[in-house]
Formats: sequence, structure tokens, C-alpha cells
Amino acid sequence: MATGGDGPQLWAVSDLHIGYTENRDLVEGMRPESDGDWLLVAGDVAETVEDIRWALKTLAGRFARVVWTPGNHELWTHPSDAVTLRGVARYEHLVEQCRELGVLTPEDPYAIWEGPGGPVAVAPLFLLYDYSFLPSGCTTKEEGLEYAYGTGVVCTDERLLQPDPYPTREDWCRARVTETERRLAELPGDLPLIPVTHWPLHRHPTEVLWYPEFAMWCGTTLTDDWHRRYPVHTSVYGHLHIPRTTRQDGVRFEEVSVGYPREWRKRQEPPGRLRRILPEMANPQG
Repeated sequence: MATGGDGPQLWAVSDLHIGYTENRDLVEGMRPESDGDWLLVAGDVAETVEDIRWALKTLAGRFARVVWTPGNHELWTHPSDAVTLRGVARYEHLVEQCRELGVLTPEDPYAIWEGPGGPVAVAPLFLLYDYSFLPSGCTTKEEGLEYAYGTGVVCTDERLLQPDPYPTREDWCRARVTETERRLAELPGDLPLIPVTHWPLHRHPTEVLWYPEFAMWCGTTLTDDWHRRYPVHTSVYGHLHIPRTTRQDGVRFEEVSVGYPREWRKRQEPPGRLRRILPEMANPQG
């Protein structure tokens, strides 16, 4: 459940992973606090199109606006999914599903939040990663992967996330970065921006990972300066399953994931808590 605040609020969540019954139950309990509340969903809703559609339809029926960007799990061609599309075709299919539900995607015009703390452009960004967050001592993707395989810490993307028709995931990532830069350049330079991504824009959130080699699947150095280059109010992301508030160069970074039941059961706060982005709390908690 959301907590606190009066009037319309802008909330965010990610990594719902509703393939777990406990997490599906959490989504069943997510409700806005006012008729004007928006919800940003920063990826990893589920692995199958059926589950993704159920969750987004459920949330879109409750919140005034739902904004979604994909995570790696949505992009998997999973053996349990009846939809066998790969790569770009799968992503485009998910975008079509969202449009049927009235959910905004990275392919739609960026919405403007006019509620408390606004106006702010809300920009769902689909950027992927390019293996440039390398482990210490590694200088190439090949060295990084060799190290990761040696430790046994390898993202399932290597088996299930296909980049078709791009030859590699990093090629797809670079194409997405180029197109996103073009679109962001079209926004008014004085309009504050809330980028909503699955993978963090900057590497600093990965510095607390228990397994640092996993950072290779967590973003790209191509976006390292975006929080400075663009008028970013708050950078919303997920993927790491470490919900917290950090700041980089004075810019707020908000990790909004729910994570797996084995993870959220260890936390003191109630599970499935939505994180409020606007209006910003005076002293946000990590």
C-alpha cells in the first residue's frame, strides 16, 4: 500500500515478479490514495505476457495513469510463455499490449505531471546495458564474462534475452541510447525530468552489490552523465532489488523495487510499499 500525503501523488515501483504468489498478492493490495495518483512501473513485472498484462491491467484500473518501461524479465523468451517472440518483436508486442490497456511506454510521448512538485516530464526510457560496468581489473566484455563465469554469477539474460534482429545486446543498447538522446533533446531545456528506467543511469548504485560482477548486466557508461546533462529531478530505477534513496552530483536516485519474497521478508518495512516520488518527502528514507 502507498503511505502518507494529501492530494495527487506520483508513486513508483518495480521488480514486481508476480510469478511468485506472494508478489501477486502484493499487487492485489496496491491502491492509490487519491483519484489523481500516478504509478511508474520500472520493469520486471513478470516473465510471461499473460502475467505482465494482468498486473498492468490491474494497476491501470486503479491509478489515474500508469507508466511502464521493460526490465530484462519482460524481454526474456521464457519457455513457460506461450508468446515465443524474441528481441525487438517481443518488446513491440508488449508495447501493443500496454496501449490496449492505456499504459504509457517508452514509445509514447512523455507525459507531464502537473500535480504537486510539477510540472515535470515523466520519461520511461528503455536502454538495456552494454557490459561496460566491468569488474575490477577487467578491460573488455570478454574478460568480464570470463571472470563472471568463473565465479558462477551470470545473469539469466545470457540464455533468455535475445536481441534479434540486432547481433548483440550491446548493439541493441546503443541503438536505444541514440534514439533516446534524440527524444530527450526535443524536451524544453528548463522542464524538470523524471527518467524511469529499469537499469540505473549511473553505476554508483551497483557499488553495494554482494556480487560486483553482476554490474555488467546493470547499465551502460553511455548514460553516466545524463543526470547532469539533462534537468533530472529524480532518476527512478529498479533491477538491483535494493530499494533505497541515494544522491549523485546532488541528483536524487530512487530504487523502487519489490524484489523476490526471500528478499523482502528480511526487510523491516511492509512488503510491496510504493515509493513516493512527488511531492518529495523532506527527509526520504533509504
